[in-house]
Order: sequence, then structure tokens, then C-alpha cells
Amino acid sequence: MPKKAKAAGSRKEEGPVPCKQMKVEAAGAPSALNFDSPSSLFESLISPIKTETFFKEFWEQKPLLIQRDDPALAAYYGSLFKLTDLKSLCSRGMYYGRDVNVCRCVSGKKKVLNKDGKAHFLQLRKDFDQKRATIQFHQPQRFKDELWRIQEKLECYFGSLVGSNVYITPAGSQGLPPHYDDVEVFILQLEGEKHWRLYHPTVPLAREYSVEAEERIGRPTHEFTLKPGDLLYFPRGTIHQADTPAGLAHSTHVTISTYQNNSWGDFLLDTIPGLVFDTAKEGVELRAGIPRQLLLQVESTAVATRQLSGFLRMLADRLEGTKALLSSDMKKDFTMHRLPPYSAGDGAELSTPGGKLPRLDSVVRLQFKDHIVLTVFPDQDQSSHGLRFPLSHLDALKQIWNSSAISVKDLKLTTDEEKENLVLSLWTECLIHVV
Repeated sequence: MPKKAKAAGSRKEEGPVPCKQMKVEAAGAPSALNFDSPSSLFESLISPIKTETFFKEFWEQKPLLIQRDDPALAAYYGSLFKLTDLKSLCSRGMYYGRDVNVCRCVSGKKKVLNKDGKAHFLQLRKDFDQKRATIQFHQPQRFKDELWRIQEKLECYFGSLVGSNVYITPAGSQGLPPHYDDVEVFILQLEGEKHWRLYHPTVPLAREYSVEAEERIGRPTHEFTLKPGDLLYFPRGTIHQADTPAGLAHSTHVTISTYQNNSWGDFLLDTIPGLVFDTAKEGVELRAGIPRQLLLQVESTAVATRQLSGFLRMLADRLEGTKALLSSDMKKDFTMHRLPPYSAGDGAELSTPGGKLPRLDSVVRLQFKDHIVLTVFPDQDQSSHGLRFPLSHLDALKQIWNSSAISVKDLKLTTDEEKENLVLSLWTECLIHVV
């Protein structure tokens, strides 16, 4: 079942998010998205815009508004999460801060109306109806399987964690002041209508969340109203605010977010330490001591600056000639916190081996390839998670990875025992099945 202890777009104030404990079934609307593959899911999500056009013209550059008059898609979006779902969710134990926030924008500032401890539905409805407060529900994919299904495919597509929040706002009200986020944002309008205003970023591709004062942001660059079935995308750093028009029903939308801390800067911070460490092991130059009292000086000396510049050029030259650019923390973080493959049943196929036991004469096929990462770690690295095999097994693992199906006896290993042990280990973890 899906976990999301850490999710893209999460805020520190939300606290840790628990594993999925139970589910609330969607209301039976047939899927209007294509789940055949991660790429087909994304293509159907942004249809009729083509994927190539999206990444060339919009991704990290400017907002995209897709307004659709499609009753089937509107019905499907409406099944993903409803205001009426809150009653059954609260009966299962929801907590303020961890699962729900209650807030309202007052005079350009966010006013949090959370109580302590467990959230009760009647209190939520009272705040919603009488105080015109927005209910923000954190990581609804823990309880809504169709959102799990969507987000799991998007994580495979982007190679980055994907989080979500649902916002339910009464008519004539606004939940949050103008602000920008540190994530790429996809808005799906589920119920009612929401009036949006977008503004030029003050910090393009921002690395943190921030509220912006009305007097700083100027006039909107975009202003529109989303209706059920509509989709909005905008890059991180885009200043935005949204309200539910007066005189209409409440609005419900889900914000799906990704690419938090997933920039080239983050990748450099993650990979360069390992590169420096390996280079220092092999070359004496980086093991030489720094000049005396260098750490006590207010400004760097010209000699130290030249030396560091030379080391950086040396590292760049080493980088040009290597394929072993190791991402350590980013890869581990994604692997450990991503959603598991979507399961329409009780999830047994994700945790219990099924089918025939693989033997030497078996033909096997990889399962859940989008969820498997092959990583080569140094022998002394004991921090990795998952199955560990000796380096001599790498070619056989690549055979399994690259083949639609392969005979166990054809694996590039020295002995039949090694071949059987390898496939048995993978089968035990539900990663392969016998064809």
C-alpha cells in the first residue's frame, strides 16, 4: 500500500505523513486517463497539448491552461475527491496539521484555524460553513486509490517524488494569500469553480515557498476560472492566488506537485562530494594540506582561489571521462519514499511471490521495471537499501533488465547454482515471474 512519508510540495508545518491505512473507493466513474504506461498517462493528462510542445514551450517557463468541455472527464475528476468524502475519512482518524489544515486568507495573510488533536467532521463543516474556511487535505493518495494510481505513474514518468493536496473552499472565500511554491504544479479542478490569478515570478524557479505582498506583485499576467475537468500547470516560483466566486457552490481542486529539490544545483551538491572523495583517494594533490591559517582569514587569498580553480578544472576533466557519476542521497531518497506500484486488489502481488518457483530451465520476466533501480555501490558502502549482489552478477542483472524474457540458464554467471540463486532472490522480492 502506498506510503508518502516525504512528498514533493510538502511543508514542514504539516508534520510527518503516515503510511496508507485504509482506502475510500472512488465513486465509480470510468477512468478518462490512459494508464498503459507513464508516458501515456502524462500525455492523456495534458491532452490535447502534445508532450513535446509542453516541455519545449511551458515546462519551467510559463503557465499552461487547458479548459475542457468534457462531461466524461469532469465526472472522472469529480470522483477523485469530494467534500462529502471528509465525513468517512474523519471517522477513521484524521489529525490537524498532519492530515488536514483549516485556513483562510484575511487581509492578505494566512489565518490558520486548526484545533488540537483529532479532526472531527462536524467541526470541519462548522468552520467551512460559518467561518468560510478552506479545508486542505494532505496527501489524499493515501486514501484515494485513483490518486495513488495517477501519482505512481507520474513518479515513474518524472523520476521525482510526486505529492498532492486537496483544497476545498466555500463560495465567496479564499484560503491562501498570494504566494509561490518550490515545486512544479498541476491543478485538477474536481468540483465547482475556482477563480485564479497568476503573476510574474519575483524568484524564477524558486527553491522555497514564500508569501508575497499584494503591493509587490503588480497586475496578474493570467486571470481565469477553472471548471471541473480543467487543468492548470505553472512552474515553481509562479506567484498565484485563487478564490471561489460568490454565489456558487464550493470548489474542490487537487494540487499535484513534483520536482522539489530536483535541480542541477541539487544534483551537483549530491554528486560532487563523491567525486571529490574518489579523486582524493587516487591523487595526492587533494590530500595535501591547506595553507596555514587559511580558515582564519576574512577573505580568500589569490593563491587559494587559484588552487581551488585548478582543482575544479581537474574534477571537470575527470568527470568528462567517467560514466560513474554517482547520485547518492537524491537517488536513495527517491527510491525509499516513492509510491509502490499501483495495485487494484489487496496488494498481495507486491509483497507475496506468486506463480511457479524459478528453476534453471525456467524463462523469467522482470516485473515493475519502472520501479527498479540498478545501482553499483563501493564495497564499503553499507547504507544502500534493497537487494545487494556482488559485482560479478551485474552482467546477469543487465540481461534480465534488457530482455522481455530470458532463460535462466542463459544468464552470464559462472555456475548454475549462482543463476538459480539470483532469480530466486528476485522472485522472492516479487521482482520477476516465470513466463
